Amino acid sequence: MSRQIKFVAFLMAGPTCHHHAMWRHPETENRFLDAAFWETLARTLEVGRFDALFFADAPVFCNETIMARGGQMSLLDPVPLIAIMSRATSRIGLGVSISASFQKPYPIARLLSSLDVLSGGRIACKMVTNDRAPQTCGKDALLPREEAYDWAEDVLRIYRDMWTGWTDGALVVDKASGEFIDKGRMRRTEIAGRFVGERRMFTVPPSPQQYPVIMHAGSSPRGRNFAAHHAEIVFTLQHSLTSMQEFYADMKGRVDKVGRSTDDCSILVSVEPILGETESIAREKQAYINELVDARLGVALVSAHTGLDLSQYPIDKPISDIPAEAGSRSSFDVLFERVKASNLTLGEAARRFAASELCPQVVGTPESVADQLQEMFENRGCDGFIVTPTEMPGSFEAFTRSVVPILQKRGVFRKEYPGSTLRETIKS
Repeated sequence: MSRQIKFVAFLMAGPTCHHHAMWRHPETENRFLDAAFWETLARTLEVGRFDALFFADAPVFCNETIMARGGQMSLLDPVPLIAIMSRATSRIGLGVSISASFQKPYPIARLLSSLDVLSGGRIACKMVTNDRAPQTCGKDALLPREEAYDWAEDVLRIYRDMWTGWTDGALVVDKASGEFIDKGRMRRTEIAGRFVGERRMFTVPPSPQQYPVIMHAGSSPRGRNFAAHHAEIVFTLQHSLTSMQEFYADMKGRVDKVGRSTDDCSILVSVEPILGETESIAREKQAYINELVDARLGVALVSAHTGLDLSQYPIDKPISDIPAEAGSRSSFDVLFERVKASNLTLGEAARRFAASELCPQVVGTPESVADQLQEMFENRGCDGFIVTPTEMPGSFEAFTRSVVPILQKRGVFRKEYPGSTLRETIKS
């Protein structure tokens, strides 16, 4: 079979995803507290043959402006939503962010494995190596970056050891003999890591895919090495085909270097499709939704991402005049690089960031959007896409109804799921 595009839907249990004016769009339903809404959305994405849907999580309000102006937040824990959506579907994968920092491995491994069993082997977990809000885990501060990845290595080693502790035939359930579990087919986890350890038998039998698919999104050198060793799906945010190709080649090289098949690690880039009946209508839709972004919210968002308090600067101050000597500079540096030649003000630059968090807005008719996605895919910019909405649920309804059939007709996207588990789907 020829190489096939992969699609994962990006979701949050709140007012927005990457576009921070999503909840203000006239056609957004804002039913994020309604279980029936999420069930219907999951069925829509499964009809569109998406590999998976994925919930990012923001368990606390980053700051009062983001809270008050409807920025990126999770009003619900996504784990119950995953459980609900699994009951409404039978094939689509279901991904969720899980913090590897601070929390003991056993209860998280048990939760994920239970979901995986009950969904028929369709769960994925994205390893978050440093929780945004350590206070939610009873801690006062974040771990240093390198230490956070060391902790995550310990945790993942324990997860995998527990998840593979049941061998075939361990669960007997023989009424006649009275044997329930063959203890000779069970392995006890005995791991003492640098940060965490476990010594016990794991209680959850394996799912049809044995254990959850591992996702990751780190872009630092250490994050890329972690993904190369462990991730089956890697998320990345790149803003040009050239940067996509550079990241793709680098990650595939790292995967090969550690002795894994490059086909066992799929690289997915974030895109924000905006569709119209004509090119001009699509551009009008793009301009309309982008104009709804609140500049104050944008400044608060960039501040939260960078650790720099940008609210102290006038909103009309040129971005090139703002110092950035402290804090985490990654998002700020990307933002600065893209706008420094445009002489934008802080407010203008922040609004651009809040319109998509710098992932590409792929704009046009269904045919031209399909062309753009296919070009990125066929030119080895990625193995597929994280599709993020600008209105809910309309963005996904329009995409599955109009773009997916074009890609299916061209033979670059599946018409049917290859099997029942997520691991079967992503390997097809």
